[in-house]
Amino acid sequence: MRLASTLTCPRCGHAETLTMAENACVVVYDCAACGARLTPKEGDCCVFCSYGDVPCPPIQAERHCCSSSR
Repeated sequence: MRLASTLTCPRCGHAETLTMAENACVVVYDCAACGARLTPKEGDCCVFCSYGDVPCPPIQAERHCCSSSR
C-alpha cells in the first residue's frame, strides 16, 4: 500500500506530494500555486484518483471508496 501520491494541478501544472489518509476521501483540494479548486472527475471517488500518480488506499486495496460507484 502506497500512502504518498503526487497531485498535479490540471490548470497550472504544479505538483505536490501528499500523504493520503487510509480511511477518508479528499474531495476538495486547493492548488498551493494557483488556488484552483480541484474536485474529483466524474466516476472518480477523490482528487487522488483524478489527479494523483497513485490512487487512494481503498482503490489500491480493490475496495469501494467512500463515494465511489465502482
